[in-house]
Amino acid sequence: MASAPEKLLRRLEWRLGRRLDGRLQGNYRTVWHGAGIDFTDLRLYSAEDDVRHIDWNVTARLDEPYVRQYTEDRELTAWLVVDRSASMRFGRGAGKESTATELAVSVARLISRGGNRVGAILYDNHSHQVIPPRGGRDQVLRITRELLRETPKGKPGTTTDLSAMLRLAATTTAKRRSLVFVMSDFIGDPGWDRPLARLTHRHEVVVIRVVDPAEVELPDLGVILVEDAETGEQLLVDTSDPLLRSRLAEQAGAREAELAEGMRRAGVSARRITTDQDLLAALIDLVRRSGGGRR
Repeated sequence: MASAPEKLLRRLEWRLGRRLDGRLQGNYRTVWHGAGIDFTDLRLYSAEDDVRHIDWNVTARLDEPYVRQYTEDRELTAWLVVDRSASMRFGRGAGKESTATELAVSVARLISRGGNRVGAILYDNHSHQVIPPRGGRDQVLRITRELLRETPKGKPGTTTDLSAMLRLAATTTAKRRSLVFVMSDFIGDPGWDRPLARLTHRHEVVVIRVVDPAEVELPDLGVILVEDAETGEQLLVDTSDPLLRSRLAEQAGAREAELAEGMRRAGVSARRITTDQDLLAALIDLVRRSGGGRR
């Protein structure tokens, strides 16, 4: 009888095969290519180019923006940095953690199909695990198994140290330029924008922010007991109270603006994925935006 990780991987492989096979292009057999290291040419900058590839000396001399082009490596190394903190267990169904797990497994399988290597960093404040990058289906199955393993509950009263998670990612991936996927709800201590910026300076980084709709707009459920998953604090609230709903909407708007500003400072554009979203449709959009821009 197949194990839970094997069942999940088979289900996602079947869905990937039906929805994404037609979008895989070229001899790489993957929509993401390896990072280039050998300089080959210069060309005029276009809107979809990465600004980090601009050659500022040539740009200043010719008074037009030019970007440097590189020969792409055939082998890609990818890392999945997955937030496994308490707040990720909030949400519809199995919560944001389940959404992040399915997305991480799908991305890992998609990348590994081209013979590329994928590793994972699974993080919360109380424990973390580093799975070194390897190729093949067995590696994806190992990552799936660890993602499905229950995270031990830590002491209440602490929020997620996102900066520490990103510093760990930078240290672990320092040897080789890689494609790094950061999957988190970004609920935690402030100050994460600087280590994220350092990570993006070294690697190609795709930030995926996992959100539950109830975090943005509180549903009218009457009087309920609400518990902060990070701190353990409990509060009895009347969700039908218009004043409360208005205040929470304002707080959610302010939080969204703060997160957007943090991403801007870090030099990345976060992809937002919700727990009620069609995951394969979200992955297709991720492929189009991330893969297409790297050719």
